[in-house]
Amino acid sequence: MQKRSVSIAKHRTSVSLEEEFWDILDSISTENNTTIPKLLEIIEKKSDKQNLASAIRVFCLNHLSDLIKKR
Repeated sequence: MQKRSVSIAKHRTSVSLEEEFWDILDSISTENNTTIPKLLEIIEKKSDKQNLASAIRVFCLNHLSDLIKKR
């Protein structure tokens, strides 16, 4: 488990995720020419106020699922 402090929409927060999820977020942000904080801002806006770490995990799993379906 890795805890990181990030700025999302002008507020600081800490997020604890398994290293594998941070790696996935890094790959997604690189693919989309953006930063992890900007990606987390998008996830947070779409999360319906659920736990941010859970929303991030679901986002990453959905991304991987989409990649598998495209094969």
